[in-house]
Amino acid sequence: MTSEWMNDPALAGIDRKKLEFLQALVFESRDLQRQQMLPFLMAVAKRGQADHITFSEEEIETIVDVIKKESTAEDAATIDKMMRLRKNRG
Repeated sequence: MTSEWMNDPALAGIDRKKLEFLQALVFESRDLQRQQMLPFLMAVAKRGQADHITFSEEEIETIVDVIKKESTAEDAATIDKMMRLRKNRG
């Protein structure tokens, strides 16, 4: 995924620092093996806390909608599944 998604007008109200954080996350995780993902995500969560980066529910939904527009049908289905799991846990 290129950084073009960050220019979507729907994201205009979201702090650019948050979007750059997500973009870095995508690039850094690109070549990880499945077993490396959990330690990576835990480290990312710590980094986000250290940088005081948090997302409101509305921001999450908006970002997910924009990313899905740039995704393949298969990736969009995976995102939908992850979001359903996330909501069921909350």
